[in-house]
Amino acid sequence: MIAATHSPATSEHGFTLLEVLLAIALLAIALPVLLGLRNFDLDLQSRATELTAATLLAQEKLLEIELAGQYSVGETLGEFAPLPLGSQTALQAVPRAIGYRWKRTITPTPLEFVREVRIKISWPRGDREESLEVSTYVLASRLPS
Repeated sequence: MIAATHSPATSEHGFTLLEVLLAIALLAIALPVLLGLRNFDLDLQSRATELTAATLLAQEKLLEIELAGQYSVGETLGEFAPLPLGSQTALQAVPRAIGYRWKRTITPTPLEFVREVRIKISWPRGDREESLEVSTYVLASRLPS
């Protein structure tokens, strides 16, 4: 049998103090950057959720004006009702669109029977107010007398 001889100086490999300090320094630089990216991602996701909600609420208001068929020129504003139009009442009505407000502006166009309908949805975001505006043109077959 051949016995292997091990030299203590060559068989034990470890990290030097310089390598350990360099690894800690890299972690100290990388972790705050990665955590900052995570917070930025959460903020983007929150903003996307708010924009999606605002877009759906604007679509609801456009549909509401289309179904009513009333296109009188002017400006109307308000907040969203607890339940959307056409929904069945539940035992416990959950508040929806808290903080969201709408403004509807109907303006005439150079064409007599065409109106421009603009819906602006606004909501608080931190210390400022965000908004989303959509517009469409409608054929006003019945003009108010």
